[in-house]
Amino acid sequence: MASVPRILSVGALTQDTIYRLDELPRGPGKFIPIEAVQNAAGMASSAATAAKRQGADVALWASVGDDSLGQELIAELSAEGIDCSGIRRVAGARSAIATILVDARGERMIVPFYDPRATTAPAALPFDISQFDAVLADVRWPAAAAMALQAAKAAGVPAILDADVAARSVIEGLLPFASHIVASEPAAGILCGDEISAPEAVQALHTRTGVFVAVTAGGDGTFWLDSESGRVRHTPAPKITPVDTLAAGDVFHGSFAVGLAEGWDMERTIRFASAAAALKCLQFGGRLGAPNRAETLAMLEGQLAG
Repeated sequence: MASVPRILSVGALTQDTIYRLDELPRGPGKFIPIEAVQNAAGMASSAATAAKRQGADVALWASVGDDSLGQELIAELSAEGIDCSGIRRVAGARSAIATILVDARGERMIVPFYDPRATTAPAALPFDISQFDAVLADVRWPAAAAMALQAAKAAGVPAILDADVAARSVIEGLLPFASHIVASEPAAGILCGDEISAPEAVQALHTRTGVFVAVTAGGDGTFWLDSESGRVRHTPAPKITPVDTLAAGDVFHGSFAVGLAEGWDMERTIRFASAAAALKCLQFGGRLGAPNRAETLAMLEGQLAG
């Protein structure tokens, strides 16, 4: 890298408790996991970890309670090398938690809890947005996401919206502030209807917003708008046997932000992000499986050579 990119990630910070089972439960009962792990996570936090491991300087803007858990989460991500100075602690609020079950195929079931008191609108930005090379925001703290994306777009800094499953009004409310929309296939379905395909959703969202749009479809790869040709292109995902898909989308977004911040062309950026997400899926533990830059570049070059 000629210079180290600086990225701001905005949104979720939770404590994830992850259990690995042979199969996901189909009814009530007691289920004994093969393996279990607990760590700081959440969409923006996992993306921040990915971007940091890819070589960026990363700051996280999230909101937690003033409980002991909030302090533990901040300490864990600070140890990762992420700048947590902007994280807000809300008096009387509970920090977010999530329980995740992962089966033998790597598929997962997620049950999160966010205290509404911790996600009230922020008073102001804790950072000068112009100091960043890219801003990435998820949908879990909408008011902060809107504030950060709007400031980034106004400053000419890439404003990346991680559009994932949420109330339709929340996702739609953030679309106007983004310069780049990277949506999961389920989120695209919420916005455009389940009856249309991922490529059709890319085109529909671009027509609506006028900005870059991509839709990630897991093992089916990524569909994205090529601004030069004006057509929707498809980048296949690396062929792997997943162990744990938890946080794969977050790793994709964090790595995408790094490529964008470094000025790569869009095809390389998406291939890089896809390689990082695939590598994450080979490791159990959600965020903890985010790969480093050397590992991701090795997979990327292997894919290009193949």
